[in-house]
Amino acid sequence: MTAQHSAVPNAPQNKTDLFVSFTVLALQGFGGVLAVVQRELVDKKQWLTTDEFVEDWAVAQILPGPNVVNLSLMIGGRHFGIAGALAALSGLLIAPTVLVLLLAAAVAGVAETPVAQGMLRGMGAVSAGLIAAVGIKLMGALKNNPMGMLTCIGIGAFTFVAIGLLRLPLAWVLLSLGPLASVWAAHCIKQRGVA
Repeated sequence: MTAQHSAVPNAPQNKTDLFVSFTVLALQGFGGVLAVVQRELVDKKQWLTTDEFVEDWAVAQILPGPNVVNLSLMIGGRHFGIAGALAALSGLLIAPTVLVLLLAAAVAGVAETPVAQGMLRGMGAVSAGLIAAVGIKLMGALKNNPMGMLTCIGIGAFTFVAIGLLRLPLAWVLLSLGPLASVWAAHCIKQRGVA
């Protein structure tokens, strides 16, 4: 199942729009951007539909490198080629890099204090909640998946148990479950074509 990216009501106006949009996105989602990316690109900008976002995010996750970096390259490249990919990537990375360097210099002496450690633990809990909320919100897109919603939820649950509870290495889970899910998806697509 491949998304047709022509159904999107809006598109970036130019490379500056890409740069500014990804800069704003990066400054909102420091450290965990799935919730922010979905809200900005699907809900606000409407550059992607929910189904397209789910497909593009899945591709971004399996490519080497950070997910949102891969997604920015895909979106920028889709609309403006290499120059667009570089504009989106620059917008995503420049401001956060400067901010991290400034924050590192500012908190160098207090990072190990109990207050700072408590604040970091609190931010981790908020990030986990945001990611869970977006996952639940995006579950509606599974109704269009050729494997069906229950199969997708089963694969997700199995992956969570394997990685989250059994602490199996991500690489082994991906290398074993990924091909199995891909073969099953291909089978389901073929069955749909026959029916």
